[in-house]
Amino acid sequence: MALRKKKTEEQAHGRGSDKAAKAPGRIAQIRQGYTAIRRLDPNVGWFMLLAALLVLLVVMLVGWLWLGRPFFSIIFALPLMMLAAMLVLNRRANNAMYAALDGKAGAAGAALTSIQRGWYISQEPVAADVQNRQMDFSNAAVVFRALGRPGVVLVGEGPKPRVNRLLEAERKKVSRVAPGVPVHLIVAGDGEGDVPIRKLVRTVQRLKPAITKAEMAVVNKRLKSLPGIRDAVPAGIDPTRVRMNRKALRGR
Repeated sequence: MALRKKKTEEQAHGRGSDKAAKAPGRIAQIRQGYTAIRRLDPNVGWFMLLAALLVLLVVMLVGWLWLGRPFFSIIFALPLMMLAAMLVLNRRANNAMYAALDGKAGAAGAALTSIQRGWYISQEPVAADVQNRQMDFSNAAVVFRALGRPGVVLVGEGPKPRVNRLLEAERKKVSRVAPGVPVHLIVAGDGEGDVPIRKLVRTVQRLKPAITKAEMAVVNKRLKSLPGIRDAVPAGIDPTRVRMNRKALRGR
């Protein structure tokens, strides 16, 4: 019995060691991210290098003017060079991501999920208008919902007339369960009056706060009571052609 217990503990320890060995380190994660971004933006490395060299030039110039030792200032320039390169990498990654999403079904929802703090984001559309029996969402009108301090934000994408009807219907539903809470309507796209995908997150985050965090929690509970897309679309169908996540449909 003791030998069996010891063997079990050794196996468990081995599995834990394997998991620890498989977990990539910080440098490996950055390398993997850079490789993925470079596939979308082949010039990202040159922009990172340019940013780092500009920082080096500025720091050496300051060191020469103030200290009279431009080469000594290289020591202080190294962390700033790395920071500048990472900022460029992050900026170019966002631009590449939005460029890849632009024009694809579910792009608005994917962009909204990049907002990580202070918002409740619906990972699945809260409403959809699909006008074909094959349930093809490539030309569907869909609405995504976000809840934050500015209130409820409804973002629609797809053919403009159908999107506007869906947005108005969802606005009425939200106003019924959360009266007095501001409801913002946004159409994501490249048409007149639309918000491009690359500017969607910035537009949402710049809305002025109107409710408190405590009120947000109350409103979120009320929004969960609203019927969603699962009442109109067969189970397992998702606008982004991914299997339906029922846990996400019930809300966070």
